[in-house]
Amino acid sequence: MSPIIAGIIGFLVLFCLIAVGLPIAGAMAVVGIGGLWYLMSGTVAFTKMAFVPFNTLASYDLAVFPLFILMAQIAFVSGLSTDLYRLAHKWLGRQRGGIAMATIAACGAFSAVCGDSVATATTMGLVALPEMKRFNYDPALSCGCVAAGGTLGIIIPPSSLLIIYGMLTGTSVRKLFIAGIVPGVIQVILYILMIYIMCRWEPKLAPQGPSFSFREKIAAFGNCGEVIVLIILLLGGLLLGWFTPTEAGAVGAFGAILFSLVRRRLDLAKFKQAVLDTMQPTGMIYCILIGAFMFNPFLAATTIPSVLAEYVTGLPLPPLAIMGCIIVVYIFLGCIMDAAAMIFLTIPVFFPVATSLGFDPIWFGLMLVMVMEIALITPPIGLNVYVISGISPDVPIQTIFKGIVPFLIVNLCVILLLLFAPKIVLFLPSLI
Repeated sequence: MSPIIAGIIGFLVLFCLIAVGLPIAGAMAVVGIGGLWYLMSGTVAFTKMAFVPFNTLASYDLAVFPLFILMAQIAFVSGLSTDLYRLAHKWLGRQRGGIAMATIAACGAFSAVCGDSVATATTMGLVALPEMKRFNYDPALSCGCVAAGGTLGIIIPPSSLLIIYGMLTGTSVRKLFIAGIVPGVIQVILYILMIYIMCRWEPKLAPQGPSFSFREKIAAFGNCGEVIVLIILLLGGLLLGWFTPTEAGAVGAFGAILFSLVRRRLDLAKFKQAVLDTMQPTGMIYCILIGAFMFNPFLAATTIPSVLAEYVTGLPLPPLAIMGCIIVVYIFLGCIMDAAAMIFLTIPVFFPVATSLGFDPIWFGLMLVMVMEIALITPPIGLNVYVISGISPDVPIQTIFKGIVPFLIVNLCVILLLLFAPKIVLFLPSLI
């Protein structure tokens, strides 16, 4: 049996194992070890089994995951996220639809200390949805803006998906983080602009909110000064090269704990809860990485990535057209798979294709994450939508998906913008 046929069979077995309920980490490990045994030898397979788990768990670079997750959990249990929302509310809440705009702005700010979409949507949903309900906001708009705002958690650094992409492809995580700043800001602005247009076009969607004095607006900065300092320190430190992503995670976690203690918002029970909530996603990510690091050598041995890259580069099509097809494939996969599964299963195949076409790995990573955002808010998976549905069980799931549509249009526009203007992504990384 040729290596390519073995690889195709391996993929079929992988999808079958996932379909019958085996966790993706276990499925990739089983197929990877079995495939290496068949294509190479039992010695190679058992060597991978022995060394991959240890090397993964002992990796200094991978310590970035628990550190950033801990920072986000501390920010959540200590109420730092609520301060960000109140700040945005005081400055934007007076506008028609201002509370929804404030929610988007707060999601963007909280994403800078979170790095996870579901956590951002959950945190801001608990804070913002009751407020929008109190002011009689249209349920589709209120739930849709929170679900869409949550997706900012995986584009604005420290994005967990960008870290995974960097680890799998060998791309600089620091440059990926810096590259995500401008697209994230653009998306926040366009989301807010979309809400403004919708509420002007159809005023019944959202009333005007309460007005606040200039003194109250300035005072709101003082209430969340610590978290603003933390965000500036993390992003500025990465941009200026003061510390690596792992060091940034350590600084962020320490800063979140310190500021929470200073504000007397963190006690032993909350700290214990934050640590426990950090351990679960960290363990999941490490297990999936171990499975991926076992599966990838098998995939390389099948020669599928190199053969596919050679075939695609020989097609009589411009690179942008091929990249457009790849994006369409990812959008389709997003309807049936979650973001983490997509990135682990497809990167070993599509990354060599993208680089062989001459696309920058940093740009491709950002484009990939932008498409993952769509996967988080489209049916039938739409993880963020189901999170919001759990927070607002009185709102039908169909209503939430309806509220997502305008934000999906924004996402598609941003993807097209980055597709034809890659310098938007690459400008800041080129400075370091």
